[in-house]
Amino acid sequence: MKPSINLTDGALAKKLATEAPQVIVIDPIQQIRSNKLRVAAYARVSSDSDDQENSFAAQVKAYTSFIREHEDWDMVDMYADEGITGLRMDKREDFLRLLHDCRRGKIDRILTKSVSRFSRNTRDCLTTIRELKALSVSVYFEKENIDTATMTDELIFTFFAGNAQNESMSISGNMRWSYEHRMKSGKFITCKAPFGYRLVEGRLEIQEQEAEIVRYIFDSYLNGKSKDEIAQEITAMGYPTRDGKKKWQYTTIDYMLKNERYMGDALLQKRYTTNALPFRKKRNNGEQDKYYFKYSHPPILSPEVFEQAQQLNQSRVLPTMSKRSEYPLSQRIRCGECGSSFKRKICRGKIYWICWNHNSGKSNCSITQIPEAEIYGAFLRLYNKLKIHYSIILNPILEQMQTLKRNRNLSNTQVVQINQNIAELTEQNHVLNGLKSRGIIDSALFLSQTGEVNRQIRVLKAEKNKLMEQDEDDSTITETRCLISMLEDSPELLTEFDETIFDSMVELVVAESSERLKFKLINGLKLAETIERTVR
Repeated sequence: MKPSINLTDGALAKKLATEAPQVIVIDPIQQIRSNKLRVAAYARVSSDSDDQENSFAAQVKAYTSFIREHEDWDMVDMYADEGITGLRMDKREDFLRLLHDCRRGKIDRILTKSVSRFSRNTRDCLTTIRELKALSVSVYFEKENIDTATMTDELIFTFFAGNAQNESMSISGNMRWSYEHRMKSGKFITCKAPFGYRLVEGRLEIQEQEAEIVRYIFDSYLNGKSKDEIAQEITAMGYPTRDGKKKWQYTTIDYMLKNERYMGDALLQKRYTTNALPFRKKRNNGEQDKYYFKYSHPPILSPEVFEQAQQLNQSRVLPTMSKRSEYPLSQRIRCGECGSSFKRKICRGKIYWICWNHNSGKSNCSITQIPEAEIYGAFLRLYNKLKIHYSIILNPILEQMQTLKRNRNLSNTQVVQINQNIAELTEQNHVLNGLKSRGIIDSALFLSQTGEVNRQIRVLKAEKNKLMEQDEDDSTITETRCLISMLEDSPELLTEFDETIFDSMVELVVAESSERLKFKLINGLKLAETIERTVR
């Protein structure tokens, strides 16, 4: 045994300086966990009911049986999206749930049929694979016989992912050609019926209860009510929008008043899809052909009523002497120092807006009056900047809010349980199909049983959608979409103040100082703009 060292000994420093340092190896703690591999399966199936081999039920059954055949595997869950695009990850709820569980450390291995079923977007596919590899999660692609656990050359995977993307682009190109061909021949109606109609076997049919609301909107507008007032009235009546939202927006009323479908005509290809990934919908400002068909479906309004609404809408864009047009900033400006509202004031023939407190006494608030023209100028600069850059400002905000909403929904235990119940009912349908094909049950019993199972699935899906819509961010997401839509349709450059655009964009203006304004947009986004003083 080595003698102990006296820490008070003055020779300690000399000893430490002359002797080599000692390295002590600390053995790692052995991880205690089951030797079984935690395996999940992912299926994305076509909505084509005739494709039985690749159907939702068939893949659920096949993967469940395959995983259970391996004694050293534990099945985590079956993740499946039915009839959903492979190009957009954010549209596949179960795929996002799968990634969420991987990040929580619940999965070691994923089984899927092919690269194209996993993702048709090369960039997203590679990004996902890299993340999963970093999480020590391997993916096995059955069709290509690719296992990322043993893959050393990512170029191999890029080749297959590229093929999947090319396949998807080819499919998308064929679909665009099909749509355009049907538009030219007059056989294409719409993919989604406007409010007031239902799409029945490829034809628009009037839904009379909603049609009454459409007529009320046009009558109210022609009788002098503003779009804001009409939106508030219908919201108060309790009628949901086409998308099931409780709150009606100014932009919704504006779109309906301009929609030619209400007089029985159809203008096709108002928007078009880009040819390159990522595919995006864009407003057709002459880049693609448009097709106009008269009398394409039953009208809700007469052409005369519709045209009167268009003429009135055009006239209201022009300056009028109404109080609202004369004072568009009323109740819209708040003092950033004391919180008071701003009032309109005329001094030596010039129009100013001033804080109520400051107007009562200069010692009450230091923010001085601001010329109206300079407030308008600040808004014009803000609008023109946002018009150019809205896609890189608003689109990421919208995507982030949608992602946060989905992540909260996917961690919701009720949603997870509903997904499991849907999977179990789908398995029951598969069993019933097998019994029917072997003649064990007759057609009457088969239809009765599958009808009840499908009814339960519809109820569960409706409950799931309701849970996923109950989110505090819903209104912000809706307002952001409205703001993006409004900017898409508005002028490229605004040189004069437009009250309609201002009302559609701005909820509040905060005067942070006499030289700086902060505009709070309808979706809550706050953007500051300095005041450029004009030469007097």
